[in-house]
Amino acid sequence: MATLKLLFLCYFFYLFLDLFSVTATSQKNITASPGQNVSLPCRVPNNKPAFIVKWTRPDLEPEYVLLYRDEQLDPEKQHPSYQNRVDLQDRQMKDGDVSLVLKNLTTNDRGTYECRVFQREANGRKRRTLTSDPISSIFLDVAPPAGELPVAPSFLQLLTC
Repeated sequence: MATLKLLFLCYFFYLFLDLFSVTATSQKNITASPGQNVSLPCRVPNNKPAFIVKWTRPDLEPEYVLLYRDEQLDPEKQHPSYQNRVDLQDRQMKDGDVSLVLKNLTTNDRGTYECRVFQREANGRKRRTLTSDPISSIFLDVAPPAGELPVAPSFLQLLTC
């Protein structure tokens, strides 16, 4: 009887750990230069297919960097500065890979990016809530290469006569 109780407790402990791993957020810092392409990593912890993939930058309005649903990109709510510059690294999402590819970086791309994934319930009819916590949070720093000074906007430049 004690063995059965121990197995029962171990099972619930395992379920708790598994549940925690699905909602855990990984945080990373990535540094790149203007003009480069960069991949921001995000992986679905349980390797199950994603129904919706949402990459956002909370400091922007609209905040959508990329929205993938119904097996296609949805540019309707996307922030204009990301149109035609972003894609999923693998639209088939093999092994749970929902990494974002951001092309032709500019200094305006500097910021925190959040990845959220929504999956269908086991019965295939319902999807999980659309207010989930991010599973990946990445700070992207876009800085000019070492030795290059950033150019100030024209209204800040001082001309000497």
